[in-house]
Amino acid sequence: MLYYDYLASPLGLVEVTASEQGVVAVTFCDMPRQPVQPQRLVQEAKRQLIAYFAQELSEFDLPLAATGTVFQQQVWQALTTVPYGQTASYGDIAKAINNPKGVRAVGLANGKNPIAIIVPCHRIIGANGTLTGYAGGLDKKAWLLAHEGAAFR
Repeated sequence: MLYYDYLASPLGLVEVTASEQGVVAVTFCDMPRQPVQPQRLVQEAKRQLIAYFAQELSEFDLPLAATGTVFQQQVWQALTTVPYGQTASYGDIAKAINNPKGVRAVGLANGKNPIAIIVPCHRIIGANGTLTGYAGGLDKKAWLLAHEGAAFR
């Protein structure tokens, strides 16, 4: 069973989805899409996101339960190692998962990350330091990086 709740963030409405095992998704949305079903992991994720937006939290501590291929899971796990306020390139992530030629595949997996902010795909930028795609939009990516004090062009 999946549980849903919503958070009004500085970037707009955020939908938080969890199962009994962990957080399944954090997505930006325009309006609620599911009935609110409070549950302990959903509430804890919301609490941590509120603290993140208030600059009181820089590292999330939540069980994660996103569904994806083995490769996507490797990429998403590697994303969680990029520290708050820092960035990495797609090439850096490809090297971190011992697949240095898989830069394009890393980009595709990064784009399919269902757990925005908590799994920090926004911290991945182009090798030249410029912003590249973000499912939530480049404006949100720029805001998140600026919020964390990360350098980018």
